[in-house]
Amino acid sequence: MNYYIKNATVVNDGEIRKANVFVVDGYIQQISLDENFDPGSATVIDATGKYLIPGIIDEHVHFREPGLTQKADIYTESRAAVAGGVTSFMDMPNTVPQTTTQALLQEKFDLAAEKSLANYSFYLGATNDNMAEVLKTDVRNVCGIKLFMGSSTGNMLVDNEGTLETLFREAPCLIAAHCEDEEIIKRNTLHYKEMVARNEVIPNATIHPYIRTAEACFKSSAKAVELAEKTGARLHVMHISTALELDLFRNDIPLSEKKITAETCPHYLYFQDHHYEDFGFAIKCNPAIKSSCDNSALLNALSSGKIDTIGTDHAPHLKTDKFTDDYFTSKSGFPSIQHSLDIMVNIAEHGAISLPQIVQLMCHNPAILYQVDKRGFIREGYHADLALVDLCGGKTICNEGEFSKCGWTPYNGIDVKSRVTHTFVNGNLVFENGVFHEEHKGKALKFNNRQ
Repeated sequence: MNYYIKNATVVNDGEIRKANVFVVDGYIQQISLDENFDPGSATVIDATGKYLIPGIIDEHVHFREPGLTQKADIYTESRAAVAGGVTSFMDMPNTVPQTTTQALLQEKFDLAAEKSLANYSFYLGATNDNMAEVLKTDVRNVCGIKLFMGSSTGNMLVDNEGTLETLFREAPCLIAAHCEDEEIIKRNTLHYKEMVARNEVIPNATIHPYIRTAEACFKSSAKAVELAEKTGARLHVMHISTALELDLFRNDIPLSEKKITAETCPHYLYFQDHHYEDFGFAIKCNPAIKSSCDNSALLNALSSGKIDTIGTDHAPHLKTDKFTDDYFTSKSGFPSIQHSLDIMVNIAEHGAISLPQIVQLMCHNPAILYQVDKRGFIREGYHADLALVDLCGGKTICNEGEFSKCGWTPYNGIDVKSRVTHTFVNGNLVFENGVFHEEHKGKALKFNNRQ
């Protein structure tokens, strides 16, 4: 089906302007101001009063399939994605089994082809002993190599110095790194367990930033950046949470020329460590949410160019795994993909970022950084991945409206200013005013010029 989206306020390429967008056979055929244009038999959508943005590219999700589908799966989480204006996602390898071979990677692509409402790609996970698999990676189809340089599950912590240098020197595409120093975290964990045993501290969520500290983040990120500078690797340090780490990154060259880049997440921009007192384990995540000073520095970095992308680190857990009586058993991570845009719009209301900057960080920059083929912008000839947003359609986020399989959200009870009304994936209207149209599935992302 073809669509004519008329009277839209288009946010794209740093500008906000009125335009009509004609979608034909899955692509943006024409962008114009012609009020007399005849769209023929196309379905007309009047976007008066709404903002049209490129579909969000979420480079950082954990959809939990295979092996952890009691928490989430590709179908349910892709529904949550498109409900939030996310039209493409890149999924992490810490599933069961872990995605550390090309065969297991292909199995995830096959699952997504059957189930996903959004476009997709998947990271191959690096280990201390799978370099042969890393080198087989098809860079046209695979978004990147995921490297855990801190605590991880199973054998995905890469701590062998020789392996690390080989990986950085020979990886065929971008390395996306989780950076927290394992030894610092182990030492802090032991210290707080001893304090709990002596009844000197209560094992609740407030101790999280004292265990997974800014020091742990900086030491690991600095090591990753040093390796990338030494080897010339393309390194993307994910979920930056501290002011200290920002000094590791440049803002004096265009993103397309950077070899070392940084991502943060909406929760590090919205929450501060004192929120652990009110939100408890609901906002426990790795790395931990840090201080008000860190929060301010991250907000300032959005416009300075030190932060290049915003991803969600969407990581659902069952309530029974999350809301325990003990810090040391509560799982880290939470669902967030459905509300990432709404939270960023709320942040924009306070002047820290503009709507064009949100689109730059969540749509344009992921497309530039990962060299995604013909997505991330509203341009003629590009795939029609689009979201219509009502900035006056405010709502209260609630668990009952959560589409993620786990059925809860850390943003429960928060009032937001915006609402996604329509989401198009490859020119197909897959979400419309709370209703899903699931007859069309997303496509595997393609990547260009990955050298």
